[in-house]
Amino acid sequence: MYSNGSKKTVRGPRLKMKYQTYYIFLFTMILLGLISTGLFQFLPHSMDSEQESKILVPRNVEQLPEVTISTDLPIPEKGDLGCHFHTCFDVYHCNYDTKRISVYIYPLRKYVDENSVPITNPISREFHEILTAISESPYLTTDPNKACLFIPAIDLLNQNSLRLHETAQVLAQLPRWNDGRNHLLFNMLPGSVPDYNTALDVHRGKAILAGGGFSTWTYRQAYDISVPVYNPLIAHIDLPDRPDSYFRRFVAVSAQVGIHSDFRHQLNSIAMESESILVLDRCQSVNEDVLPMNKLCHGLHEFQYPQILQEATFCIIVRGARLGQTALSDAMKAGCIPVVLSDTYVMPFSDVLDWKRAAVILNEEDLDQIPSILTSISPAGISSMRKQVKFFWNHYFSSITAITMTTLKVINDRVFPYAATTYDEWNIPQPDPGVTSPLFLPLIPPRSQGFTAVILTYDRVDSLFKVIMEISQTPSLSKVLVVWNNQQKMPPPAAEWPKINKPLKVVQTKENKLSNRFYPYDEIETEAVLAIDDDIIMLTPDELEFGFEVWREFPDRLVGYPGRLHLYDEETGKWKYESEWTNDLSMVLTGAAFYHKYFSHLYTNSMPGNIKNWVDEHMNCEDIAMNFIVSNYTGKAPIKVTPRKKFKCPECTGEQIISADQSHMVERSECITRFADIYGRMPLQTVEFRADPVLYKDPFPEELKRFRDVGSL
Repeated sequence: MYSNGSKKTVRGPRLKMKYQTYYIFLFTMILLGLISTGLFQFLPHSMDSEQESKILVPRNVEQLPEVTISTDLPIPEKGDLGCHFHTCFDVYHCNYDTKRISVYIYPLRKYVDENSVPITNPISREFHEILTAISESPYLTTDPNKACLFIPAIDLLNQNSLRLHETAQVLAQLPRWNDGRNHLLFNMLPGSVPDYNTALDVHRGKAILAGGGFSTWTYRQAYDISVPVYNPLIAHIDLPDRPDSYFRRFVAVSAQVGIHSDFRHQLNSIAMESESILVLDRCQSVNEDVLPMNKLCHGLHEFQYPQILQEATFCIIVRGARLGQTALSDAMKAGCIPVVLSDTYVMPFSDVLDWKRAAVILNEEDLDQIPSILTSISPAGISSMRKQVKFFWNHYFSSITAITMTTLKVINDRVFPYAATTYDEWNIPQPDPGVTSPLFLPLIPPRSQGFTAVILTYDRVDSLFKVIMEISQTPSLSKVLVVWNNQQKMPPPAAEWPKINKPLKVVQTKENKLSNRFYPYDEIETEAVLAIDDDIIMLTPDELEFGFEVWREFPDRLVGYPGRLHLYDEETGKWKYESEWTNDLSMVLTGAAFYHKYFSHLYTNSMPGNIKNWVDEHMNCEDIAMNFIVSNYTGKAPIKVTPRKKFKCPECTGEQIISADQSHMVERSECITRFADIYGRMPLQTVEFRADPVLYKDPFPEELKRFRDVGSL
């Protein structure tokens, strides 16, 4: 621009020249920042990949950093059989905001002894898959400070390849071992020749064991996890689904090799009498030192394995040297319904899976009855079980990844029980949505857990032992807990107690109180509790099993056998206890009754007023108090099951029967009045029905009835 004939320069260009260097520098820095950001996004992150590189390495331990284990290092305790989830697992390490456990995998290392001899073997393909599955799951954390569960990167799947003492030393030196607390170990083949113990023999302290082949003696219920024994030798074989209409040549097939000669003899005898049952063994032409996994024989006839399993409806699985058998997984893969005869064997994932929906589980002594048992199962029942087998296989058994994720899911449900997977979600392909149960109790508690029988006793040892023997025959019994209420006399020595096939535990109380029977003992690991007196020897296993099934349908109620009624006396203005036979009932006596363990906590910690102390002082009415608190919380009456009404101890004298005393009956009437006053109302509800088995008293053959031994009055 020009003015007054003089030339003036605009200021803009001079500013541009002045800041040109600055703009160039700024542009260069921005460009470098964009380039570095792009590289960071597409190149591996050192912080995130560090843990992955430690997990996803070749299985050969020669490529790993070496750690020397000296001979004087300590080893953990052998394995705390008294561990429960609330005593040996620290849930405070788990993040309750996410409702998901965080799992840390220790870095892979090569462990050697002082002579440089390897302690740990090359990692098996199966264990490598376990680590890979966890590392690719939402459970993984790379920060040990945020971990809820720790996985040692040590292959313990096959005990035959382990140096037991040195491996225990390796575990003990892990930086966060803490006696095994919050650690998970995987083992599928426990024990070794000749004993074949049913749990890993490596000393492991308080670590959780995911093991294949647990027995009821070594399995810590609701703490350990029973896993299937995976068969990698047939994993590559594709077995197409067979529809229900597919013709199966055999009712049952036995395809195990190396089983005990007694089992082999029995199976051969059965097969000789029934052409529909096929028993296979090693082919004689095969070298005895080579396990024939793709070919088995019946005499001179050869069959391809596992394809032959698809030609049978049922697959017979008996106990081998180890309780856990690959035959179970093989049968499920083939869509063959397992028939399991292995006493004390803990079925895989039995804490959450209801195996009665998918398998026929029999006692070993019932082997010779297999033909009649299997032919009695209806076509509809077979179809339902076959669908359940495929559901279990596809979701929980089909691969190492599925087994690993199911294991972590079970632990996750234990840590976060209020966000846990329901029974229906675990067991039903399409669970019914939208139905809830009162008091946050399960809609239908799992049958697989069974029930804990709690027996209160003082000194009637002979009668007590008879009760234990009777209830031990109940299929759904999980454990017997004897509450020894006599402080003046010690319980009998262990050698004198009955030998039963379920765990038996004795707890000694510090004071003789009736309320001790309802204490929420740590030993009670099931949801269902059977309270039973030490003189109730007349209940049959069928009656107890039926009572448990009814309780499963109504877990928020007391379900019992002796029924009683409360009545209001207009003349005295008080409540009356009625023990005579009537058309109504409002109580069931806890001398024989099922209830949810939740009510043990309510009885012990939330009983109104001084009711609990009054019961303990007067040694009476603890059963009435339990009826009150259950009905008060639920607004529902109890349920009486089976017609039996007489529950007198056949060997007790009149002096021994407290309830025979007239003053005892008067006091029970006073109990009802006192308790109603404390509650401020009468919570007991009256009903006019009882529950009996569907075919009870119906004119049908006994063999068609599930509960045949249901007593009369």
